[in-house]
Amino acid sequence: MTTTTTTEAKLLTADDLLRLYSEGVRGELIRGVLCETMPTGHEHGKIVMNLGIELGNFVRPRQLGTLVASDSGVWLERDPDTVREPDIAFTSAEKIGVAERVTGYAPVAPDLVVEVASPSDSRREVHDKAHMWLNHGVLLVWVVQPETRTIDVYRPDEPIATLGDQDVLDGLDVLPGFSCDVNAVFGPEPTDKGSSEGKP
Repeated sequence: MTTTTTTEAKLLTADDLLRLYSEGVRGELIRGVLCETMPTGHEHGKIVMNLGIELGNFVRPRQLGTLVASDSGVWLERDPDTVREPDIAFTSAEKIGVAERVTGYAPVAPDLVVEVASPSDSRREVHDKAHMWLNHGVLLVWVVQPETRTIDVYRPDEPIATLGDQDVLDGLDVLPGFSCDVNAVFGPEPTDKGSSEGKP
C-alpha cells in the first residue's frame, strides 16, 4: 500500500480519521500523524480479491471469525492514536463475535494480516510493516509480492518462509485446515510482461 505523509498542525485521533474519511480523505494514522493512502492499481485489487475469496470460502461457512478489507482500519495504539489498514485481516470469533457490530475501527489486533506489496514499496518497507503487525500481537502475516509471484510468511520468533508459485499457502494454527495454491492468489501467469500504464 502506497502512503504519503501529510504534515498536520496537531496530532489527530482515531475519531478525527473517521471524520476525514467521511469527507473523502483516506489514510492511516501513525502516532497521530495522517498518512494518506493512494489507489494501488488493478493488479493489487485483483490479488486482494483472489485471496479474500479463498479465505472467505473457508472462514464464513465455519463462522470462524471476521474478514475485513483495507478501508476498515485497526486501532493499534492510543494517545497518540495509531490506526493501520491491512489489505486483508482475519480476526477470530473469540476476539470479535461473528454477529458483533463494530461501527468504528477494530479495537483488537487481528490474528492474520495480509499485505500486498505495491510497485513503489521497497522490500524493507513491507518487511518493517510485517514486523509492526507481529509486534502488536498478530500471529500470522502474509506479504504478497506480485513482482516475484511469491508470498513471505511471517510468524513471531520464527524465520521468514518464502513460498513460490508452485507452493501451497497454509493457515497453520491460525486457520487450521485452510490451504490455497499460491498460483491461485496471483491467477494465470501473464504472457505479456508489459504494462498498460493505466491506459484503458
